[in-house]
Amino acid sequence: MDAEQGSLLSRGRVATRLPAQDLDRARRFYADRLGLRPVDERPGGLLYRCGGTDFVVFRSTGASSGTFTQMGWEVEDLPAVVAQLRERGVVFEDVDTPGFRTHDGIAEIEGNYPSKGARGERAAWFRDSEGNLIGIGQPTP
Repeated sequence: MDAEQGSLLSRGRVATRLPAQDLDRARRFYADRLGLRPVDERPGGLLYRCGGTDFVVFRSTGASSGTFTQMGWEVEDLPAVVAQLRERGVVFEDVDTPGFRTHDGIAEIEGNYPSKGARGERAAWFRDSEGNLIGIGQPTP
């Protein structure tokens, strides 16, 4: 393959897939807690669209380990989003690891992904009804 051509994957769209052992329970969580409705439903999964990107919650006999962030949103006002989700019953994780610790559910993280052009990120995490660890981040200039 020619180096200038790049990978065919570079022209594809990326979409997250999250496992759910109970698809009805997951649908209720995403509707009631996050205020999201699927744009397409099939017997094996639910398709959601946010900000021009898609993610799928699919029926699975396997369970999520929940030991790492499986999906994340980038938002402009993290404290406002955390407050809104708390009002809807979302419980945020307390994190205390080398390099950062959450205070009132939000962590200040130095360093960020190089492509973001930021010095760091504010972040918060919660688990969905299926144990998937979901992150919300706000780049800090």
